[in-house]
Amino acid sequence: MEPKKLFETIVKKDISDLHLSVGLPPMMRQPSSIEPIESTCLTENDIKGILLEIMSEERLRSLEQGIEIDMGHTIEGLARFRINVYRDRKGICAAFRLVPQRIKALDTLGLPAAVRKICEMQRGLVLVTGPTGSGKSTTLASIINKINLERSGHIITLEDPIEYLHEHNRCIINQREVGTDTASFSAGLRAALREDPDIILVGEMRDLDTISNAVTAAETGHLVLATLHTRNASQSVSRIIDVFPAEQQAQIRVQFAEAAALVVSQTLVPSRDGLTRHLATEVMVNNTAIRNLIRENKTFQIKNIIEAGGKEGMQTMDQSLKFLLQSNKIDQRTARKYSFEKHSFI
Repeated sequence: MEPKKLFETIVKKDISDLHLSVGLPPMMRQPSSIEPIESTCLTENDIKGILLEIMSEERLRSLEQGIEIDMGHTIEGLARFRINVYRDRKGICAAFRLVPQRIKALDTLGLPAAVRKICEMQRGLVLVTGPTGSGKSTTLASIINKINLERSGHIITLEDPIEYLHEHNRCIINQREVGTDTASFSAGLRAALREDPDIILVGEMRDLDTISNAVTAAETGHLVLATLHTRNASQSVSRIIDVFPAEQQAQIRVQFAEAAALVVSQTLVPSRDGLTRHLATEVMVNNTAIRNLIRENKTFQIKNIIEAGGKEGMQTMDQSLKFLLQSNKIDQRTARKYSFEKHSFI
């Protein structure tokens, strides 16, 4: 298949991910499986030919030094893609994530009301967590877009790579790409505090410096939105604390307890008919009880507060899955597969 037709096909079919590997046909991710787009298997030269449509030969040669390529690319008039090019034992491979050119309205994502209120927050640290492919970037892009339409301020994003493209509206939006516009997330965060921001988006909190700078930014009166690859709220809190050396953990527990505003953990689960996916979410609103648990290093009890916090907009992942099951959107097997307490779905 010609590169242009291949990209047109995945946009037309609204495929979330395209995979190119030597010895396999182009593969597309469906809601509950990965399937071939055509029957012809790809050679390394086939994959190179596809990639040379969107990147220079010099950049592609950097793979010979074992350097993965992480980039965003827009095909004018068609779509934008987040692309990772890498090598395996058979040759060059690539993974394409389709980034819709039109940012979805926040109200259409199926997020709880407590999450939609992020757009009204003036300060604090908000974590959007979940595994790869769980829709974190889409959630954050929709939040930024809504703020841009309804509020006045300065938004700085730090991304690796830049995915959704935002235009200035009521806000100034400066999107900075790690490796191109700034050396790292932590360097970009340090600089951001001297750039008069109201809102800072951190694409991923990967290391101690980035986490420390994000907490400081939230403490000093900014709204900081960031992602983590964690599955639920208590795991997210533990990940933040555990990054620090033992002698610093008591202090960071106090800082994080005050800076944190909300943690939303999300995952996409296949629908009952297997044709689409639904968003399941856990929401932790940082109230007095949770702040005390964080300070006292009792994060294992956070789930109990979330379960009882429905009036404040909180819910556990299992409660969200039960709602999807009761609404006939997913089946029992799917609910059990994605749950934490599987005995609840027998």
